[in-house]
Amino acid sequence: MLALTASAAAGNLRITPLTENFGETARSQLLTLVNEERANAGVGSLKLDDLACNVAAQHALDMVQGLFLSHWGRDGRKPYHRYSFAGGTDATEENDSAADHDDGPAGAEDISRDLILMHRSMYEERPPNDGHRKTMLAPQHTHVGFGVGAEGSHVRLTELYVARYVTIDRYPTKQRPGGAFVLSGRVLDSRFTVQGIDVCYEPLPSRPDVAWLRVPRPYGLPEDRETLSPKLPDNYHYDDGSKGSVELQSNGTFRVPVVLARKASGIYTMVVWIQQGEADPFPATQVCVRAE
Repeated sequence: MLALTASAAAGNLRITPLTENFGETARSQLLTLVNEERANAGVGSLKLDDLACNVAAQHALDMVQGLFLSHWGRDGRKPYHRYSFAGGTDATEENDSAADHDDGPAGAEDISRDLILMHRSMYEERPPNDGHRKTMLAPQHTHVGFGVGAEGSHVRLTELYVARYVTIDRYPTKQRPGGAFVLSGRVLDSRFTVQGIDVCYEPLPSRPDVAWLRVPRPYGLPEDRETLSPKLPDNYHYDDGSKGSVELQSNGTFRVPVVLARKASGIYTMVVWIQQGEADPFPATQVCVRAE
C-alpha cells in the first residue's frame, strides 16, 4: 500500500462522496491509463465492472472517513469479503493509495491530479516491492473497478481488479457451522479447465482498532484450507488414496459437495482454480459463505 502526500492548489470544494459525474470521469481516465500500461506490457485490456466500482467506492469512502489506508475496512472485512458479500463471485485483487494535503481542502482539480499521481506511483514500483504493479499487469484480469473517496484535505483511491472466467450457480451466503451445500458452476472459456477447489476457513472478522488500520500490511486468503480435487476415473486414485469429489463435464460445468467442517463460526471462501494448457493455474472465484 502506498501513502502519498500532495500539496494542494487553490480550491475550496469539499466532496463527500464525489459527485456522480466526477466519479464517472475519474473512472474513465483511470481505465484508459491502466489499459495503456497493460498494452505496453503485452497483456489484454480490461473492462469496467460496475459492481467492482461500487465495492471499491465504498471502501475508499470508508478509508477517507476513518483517515486510514488499509485493505481491511473498519468492519474488519478484506477485499474478497466485500466483493463476494456484495454479490460478486469472481476472484479479485485490490490496490489502495492515499493523498493527504497539508494546506487546506482539496479541490476537484487537485483530486483529479492526485488520482493520476497515486496510480502512476503504484505502476512505477520496482522489484521486489512491486506488488501493486504486478496486480495492475496480471494477465488473468479481465475487469476492474475504481473507487474514490475525498473529504477535506484527504483523498483515497481503491482499484479492484477482477478475473472473470467462471459463473457460479445460486448458493447460500449464510450457513450454520458444520453445514453443507453444493457448489456448482461453469467455466466460460473452453480453453480453461478446473484444476481443483480450495475451501478456506477463517474466523468471523472483528472491528480492528483504527491505529491497526493505519499500519500498511498485505492481505491474502487464509492458509487454513481443504483442497477438493477432480474425480478420477474408475481404477485411478490420488497418492493419498482418494478419488476426488469435483464432478467435471465436457461442457465446462462443475459440481462439488462442500462441507463447512469447522464447528465454530467463521467465513468459508471457495476458490476455484483453473488452468489453460501447461500454464500455471490461477484463482477464478472467491465465493464467501458466512457460517454462524
